[in-house]
Amino acid sequence: MNRLCLGRASYPDAIQRMQEVLDDRIHGRCEDTLITVEHDPVFTLGRQRDSQANVLAAGEVPVIPVHRGGDVTFHGPGQLVGYPILALPEHRHDLHGYLRGLEQVLIDTLGDLGVPSGRDERNTGVWVQGKKIAAIGIACRRWVTWHGFALNLTTDLQYYQRINPCGMDSTLVTRLCDHLDPCPDMDEVTERVAAHLSQWWEAWTAPSD
Repeated sequence: MNRLCLGRASYPDAIQRMQEVLDDRIHGRCEDTLITVEHDPVFTLGRQRDSQANVLAAGEVPVIPVHRGGDVTFHGPGQLVGYPILALPEHRHDLHGYLRGLEQVLIDTLGDLGVPSGRDERNTGVWVQGKKIAAIGIACRRWVTWHGFALNLTTDLQYYQRINPCGMDSTLVTRLCDHLDPCPDMDEVTERVAAHLSQWWEAWTAPSD
């Protein structure tokens, strides 16, 4: 799997790059690719109905509608955002299974770091001690995935007070540095996530006997 690290980037710049890679993958001009980025502060609105109503007081932070599923969320400094651009093989045209796989990749990553985490029966994402540490919102075009996940490392959680993140109360959001001291840096967590994603993807997409 290819890797493309955008570093710190505005949301519009990152989305443009993601769409370029998506188009290349659809037309076979590149391999499966994981894009990683740390965004400037932004609120994004998923396709869920009435997601705009969950923006309480955006202030100076841009609010941008996007193509992924889900409600409103925040992206900003101290958060690892990953956009896997992956071509689902014919025997894995299963977006629910793919989403659950992304959750497992992050659960395994946090487990490596000594932070137990898991799923919530009613909500997507990854949870630590009853609070959401990672949001997941995906999209698919011609069975190639785009958008992806956001894992809070040292994110300023005060931004979440300006929205109902994923339709929930802002107090239900957490970050890695509140559960691990010292908190690993962005590069270390990125490497762990990428390794787990590659391992899971290879196993999940292997041809069945």
